[in-house]
Order: sequence, then structure tokens, then C-alpha cells
Amino acid sequence: MIQSIVEIAQNGRHISLFRGFLKISENSEEIARVPLDSIHALLLNCHQATLSQNILLACADEGIPVILCGSNHHPTGIMWPVVGHHKQAGNQQAQLNAPRPLAKQLWKQLVTAKIIGQHQVLVGTGNVLSNGLAEMARRVRSGDPDNVEAQAARRYWPLLMGKNFIRDVDGGGANSLLNYGYAVLRATVARAVIATGLLPSLGVHHHNRLNAFCLVDDLMEPYRPAVDYCVFHLVENGKSEVNQETKQQLVGVIEQTIIYASEQVTISNAVLRMAQSLTTSFVQNRPVLVLPDNIVPQP
Repeated sequence: MIQSIVEIAQNGRHISLFRGFLKISENSEEIARVPLDSIHALLLNCHQATLSQNILLACADEGIPVILCGSNHHPTGIMWPVVGHHKQAGNQQAQLNAPRPLAKQLWKQLVTAKIIGQHQVLVGTGNVLSNGLAEMARRVRSGDPDNVEAQAARRYWPLLMGKNFIRDVDGGGANSLLNYGYAVLRATVARAVIATGLLPSLGVHHHNRLNAFCLVDDLMEPYRPAVDYCVFHLVENGKSEVNQETKQQLVGVIEQTIIYASEQVTISNAVLRMAQSLTTSFVQNRPVLVLPDNIVPQP
């Protein structure tokens, strides 16, 4: 069954549970029903919506992350199930025991994959000249002490979106589209982390006592360029606002086919397999993270 992102974007909606379905109502009249087992994530992207406790419990039982977004379409909170995997305790203990050198090697892999993905997006969007990102990816060292990730970003964004573009989470236009696409991606990664029983707050690089999803933010890095690729084409076609049409295309990013482990798989499937390989890395105490070969959508 194809899973989908359910977004509540209009005020006045009520979300409840009905016989294994998520039911959406307005003014006591039913609008839609969605089978719980087909839901990838529940995205609350409005100011006034109500939810029953039963639907929240059902989402927790099904491992469905509930994402709360602010007015800039950027995630501000995620509801997280307490139990998510039959080997949760063992996997989390391995994660807690992971030595710092292993975490630094894993972060190197993630940053390298992200920069290579940015290079692939630039080539895929017509930047035929050498952009230097492939060479920068080869310079990433364990833990990225030289912050090559940031250096690559400063070169990447003007080449992709124009020399006057500045990535700003509080900005409008393309920035809002990026925020929304990243929110969908974050939900996808969050679900994968739940499924593998890892601690979302314990990142391999990101560390912030106010952020309960540091690991999610680490793992989504190599997949951000897939969102960037979609946003580039939206803007090129004159679509720079977050609306029903652009949301549909951004939600569709997670079901796009990419090259992963020499196979064509959807991004949602690749993310889950990546999380599983991270668990193996912790358990075996060696970096065996499997990351995308090519992040550009395949025909």
C-alpha cells in the first residue's frame, strides 16, 4: 500500500479515529477518511484544528509522527511514540555506547553524501560547468572539522537559485517551499527512526538540548537536495508560493525514485534502509551507513 502524508492546512478541521480510519470533519460533517495503515505522517499546518486523544494514541501505536508547523511551514514540534521497535532497548543501548570516533565517521559519510547530492542536483538542473562540489566532497574529513558542509552551501545556493538568493527559514517564496518540503522529509526520516528503535534526540553530529530530533536532522541531510531539485523546478515554472498545487508536488518527493545501493527505490524506502544501516553501524561499532548513489529523480 502506498503511504501518504495527511496534511491539515485549513482552520476549523477536527481529526478523530473511526474504525481504523483517520476521520476529518468540519462543523460536525465528515470530509474525508484515510486508513491509518496508509498514513506516512500527519502534518498540522494550520492555526486552529482539534484532535481527539484517540487519534493521537492511534498515531502513536502505528508509529505515525504528528508534525506541528509554524506560519513559515517550518516544523516546530513532533509527537513521538514511546515504543517503536521490538529491539528498541538493545538498539538504543548500542547507540548510547557508540564511541565518538564512530559518530564522527558517520557524520563524514552524511556530509559527503549531501554535498555529492548537491553536485548531482546542479548538474541535473543544467549547471554544466564545474561547480567544484564534487572536489569539496572529497575533502570532508572525519567529523567535518573544516565545516566543508557550510562552504559547499555558500557555493551551492547561488548556483541553484540565483546569485541573490539567501537561504532563510523565515523568508517567503522559494524559502517557504523549501521549508515545507523539508518538513515532509523530516517526517519521513522521523518515521524511519521510530521504526528502527533509535533515540531521536541523540544525534551523531547535531546536539541541542532544546531539539528532541537531532538524529532526524542528521539523517535527513543527504536527502535535502531532492527537495531542492523539486523547488528549483517549481520556481522555474513561476510557482513560488506554498499552495495546494506546490504542496502536492513537494509531498510527492518522498515517493520519487532514486538510485540507492545500486537499485532504483523510492526516497521513503531509501530512508528506512539508511536508518537500518545506521542501527547496524551502532551494533557492529563500525560505519556501514548506506547512502544514496544519485539523489536526482530517475525516469
